[in-house]
Amino acid sequence: MFILIYRLFLQTYSFVIWLASLFKEKARLWVKGRERIFEKIQESLKPNEERIWFHCSSVGEFEQARPLIEAIKLTSPNKKIFLTFFSPSGYELRKNYKQADYVFYLPLDGKMNARRLVALVKPTLVVFVKYEFWYYYLTTLRNNRVPTVLIAATFRASQPFFKWYGNLHNEMLGCFTQLFLHDEASAKLLEKIGFKENVTVAGDTRYDRVSEIAQQAKSYSIIEVFKGESKLLIAGSTWQDDEKILKEVLSTLPSNWKLILAPHELEASNLQQIINLFGEEAIFYSQFVGNEISKRVLVIDNMGMLSSIYRYGEIAYVGGGFLKGGIHNTLEPAVFGLPVLFGPVYKKFVEAVELVDNEFGFPIKDAKECKTILKKLTEDKLFLLEKQKVLRKYMQGHKGAKDKMMEWLDKNELI
Repeated sequence: MFILIYRLFLQTYSFVIWLASLFKEKARLWVKGRERIFEKIQESLKPNEERIWFHCSSVGEFEQARPLIEAIKLTSPNKKIFLTFFSPSGYELRKNYKQADYVFYLPLDGKMNARRLVALVKPTLVVFVKYEFWYYYLTTLRNNRVPTVLIAATFRASQPFFKWYGNLHNEMLGCFTQLFLHDEASAKLLEKIGFKENVTVAGDTRYDRVSEIAQQAKSYSIIEVFKGESKLLIAGSTWQDDEKILKEVLSTLPSNWKLILAPHELEASNLQQIINLFGEEAIFYSQFVGNEISKRVLVIDNMGMLSSIYRYGEIAYVGGGFLKGGIHNTLEPAVFGLPVLFGPVYKKFVEAVELVDNEFGFPIKDAKECKTILKKLTEDKLFLLEKQKVLRKYMQGHKGAKDKMMEWLDKNELI
């Protein structure tokens, strides 16, 4: 019964995404990117290669895989990296990633698609990241005896794995050779359903990745000019609900504080809506020429800058916390020592929960709560400086997941 439901889900998803592609650019990229996908893969692959297949859903999962990809390329340069993405957001941003030898969209799961892709790629190792559970791909890899690992995984009691209807999900778990988990709580949940021997609590490679990003952070002269002698609240990956709160909060910030806002959606209509919301106080990054330093809001209207921009900030606000999907990357600002505010939908993100537990993360449900927290952080200078110092030390102490994974892969002669 469960496999029939799964097949129905795949068919429904395929139809819905095709229908959406008639109206939405992201869906259109999803569909177009998969046209002649097997022919493209076959034409690209070279003979007599050892390939390691990494699969990521989108950008966030790629950032978790990246430290491991680059460590493998360093120790085993002859092995080829075959990288797939499910989402256009990931593929379009990283399709030219130099450490991957091949980058493609993942064909939608299905018995024939899975068999065909595995037969084409012939991976010697497969790495799935975090939440990627595709039944036919996983069972095909298991049936072909291909070592398959899951990294940076977190589990919650509310997930299907731990419910009466979780048979299909449990079978997928059983397809993995090794499960690298973020935290002990996830390990305890898995132990209750019989998964213990092939489980390692390694932590999250994102701590390794954001540390690397911090070391390689770029400088931006426009940001430096805009900041001047001011303090900065950096708002990253924001959505409309976040932006409305930030607009209401702005007038209550001390006069020496400014806002940099990097929205998640960069469509022209959305960017214009943000400028309209903040009015004359705001200017686009692309239009800032240096004599607009009286502006209090700088709107980033391009992609790829955010992780480096955090270096200029004192406090961060991370968007997405008012959406069903939840907040975006809280570790990118945290590695620079920025206390992080975000909306109420964060509890399925272990790293955010840990930030809250350690009083580095501050969930808010409305503008009033946001103002209260920002008042404490912006007006008590010693409190903020101490918070930043301790947070940087906390982030440094959470590195090391990549090394644990590499040790296991080396021990099992997979790299």
